[in-house]
Amino acid sequence: MSIDVNSSNKLPLMPMNFELSKLPERSQKPRESGLTMVMDKGMSLREVENFLDVASSYTDIVKLGFGTSMITPRLEEKIALYHQAGVPVYFGGTLFEAFVIRGQFEDYLRLLEKYKLTHAEISDGSIEISEDDKCEFIRRTAQHVTVLSEVGSKDAEKIIPPYKWIKMMESEIQAGVWKVIAEARESGNVGIFRGSGEVRSGLVEEILTQIPQEKILWEAPQKSQQVWFIKLYGANVSLGNIAPNEVIPLETLRLGLRGDSFNFFL
Repeated sequence: MSIDVNSSNKLPLMPMNFELSKLPERSQKPRESGLTMVMDKGMSLREVENFLDVASSYTDIVKLGFGTSMITPRLEEKIALYHQAGVPVYFGGTLFEAFVIRGQFEDYLRLLEKYKLTHAEISDGSIEISEDDKCEFIRRTAQHVTVLSEVGSKDAEKIIPPYKWIKMMESEIQAGVWKVIAEARESGNVGIFRGSGEVRSGLVEEILTQIPQEKILWEAPQKSQQVWFIKLYGANVSLGNIAPNEVIPLETLRLGLRGDSFNFFL
């Protein structure tokens, strides 16, 4: 279906400088599918301003990667810039784990309040937490903010069978998460990917037999991974761990305006 650039009964569409037929219809912000989650690994305020000037229309949510928020200068100002642009921000799940392993979960909740965050990530990629305890953290955090949970280990040697991925995702959705994130790290070589970066396609397909596509945000930092998901699941598959300078290139993949996806939607 072509994008209707003249529709008056919808929210404003992403900016288009000219019209072109046979583009896939992109979901509109705020959206439940087709999300682009960007990883900020320590950008300066000036870099954030420049990034938002170009890419805020295509960015749904920003993760302040792993524990970078603890040492990023002028953190409150950075978060304010994102919020002023209508882009929610959350701390990387590794920071949550760093608080939990030190017995400081309540301090973590106070941190979310201090920085006026509306979203949080609950994960166990670096530490061992029972699934029951993880779901309890989700339930408690969801009383304050919108929760994303991450499933999968950052340890490349730890292979989780598909039925466990499904069971964990189901449990965490029932506990109240908005989206479950399929782990891949910022490098894209663990979790749903092999060490080479190749998609574990059987795992992905099996997960989707039980878990609705719109509930999953797939970490896919590499272009080849993004192409794989868009080819199979369309322009409105939700993808994460996208580098700031890759947001517009990713959007062109979603629209078939790049050689890798040129024929997907014609």
